[in-house]
Amino acid sequence: MKKLLLVSVFLIAISCGNNKEITQVAEVSCGQCKFELDSENGCSLAIRIDEKAYFVKGFKIDDFGDAHDEHTGFCNVIRKGEVTGYVEDGKFIASSIELVE
Repeated sequence: MKKLLLVSVFLIAISCGNNKEITQVAEVSCGQCKFELDSENGCSLAIRIDEKAYFVKGFKIDDFGDAHDEHTGFCNVIRKGEVTGYVEDGKFIASSIELVE
C-alpha cells in the first residue's frame, strides 16, 4: 500500500510539474531599437506583453530573418507573434515563437 501511495504521489508530481508556461499573442521586435530596453548591448530579440517588454532567452533576433531588413526586420518593425514561455528574472524564457503576420 505504501508503494502504491508513493508511486501515485510521484506520478501526480510529474504530471503537474512546474509548468509556468503561457501561450499568448505578443509584440515581437528588437528590445533596444523598438522597446527602449538598455540592459543588453547590441540588438537582441524582445517581446512586449501588456506594455511591458522583456528580452527573450531561447531565440535570437536573426532566427526570423535579417533583423535589419527594411520591411520585416525586428530593428525596423514591431511584429506580432504567438509566444509560449514564462517570465523569469526579468526575461521571457521562450519555448516557441511563431510570427502571425
